[in-house]
Amino acid sequence: MADYLLDSNVLIQHLRGHQPTTALLTRLALEGQLGIVAISRTEVLAGMREREREATLRFLNALACYPVDRAVADLAGEWLRRYRQQGVTLDIADALIAAAARHYDLTLLTYNPCHFPMPELRRYHEMPDSVDPI
Repeated sequence: MADYLLDSNVLIQHLRGHQPTTALLTRLALEGQLGIVAISRTEVLAGMREREREATLRFLNALACYPVDRAVADLAGEWLRRYRQQGVTLDIADALIAAAARHYDLTLLTYNPCHFPMPELRRYHEMPDSVDPI
């Protein structure tokens, strides 16, 4: 049984009614727990329209929400520093999401795998083909 960490872009696709994403999440919820990092919740709420509030909160509240604690923050900071030294700029939110996936031993679901170059991460690879750009 695997537990999954959803990247913000997966959350947004589901909330926009992207049927392949919804079907994938429904299937994975039968296999393990679905969760997010607190910063992903922040990203989704910041972009939410008022008319989407009820459905968005209902969905987010149904997910496990993993905190960014000292260990997650330290790992994210280490990755940001290490990749910057290699000439690769990572987004802070993505680094925190990746660090949480690693720290909590979760499989990451993302439509932007290039944002997560860390070989230490376990990623879900059977993502739907047709995804609207975010």
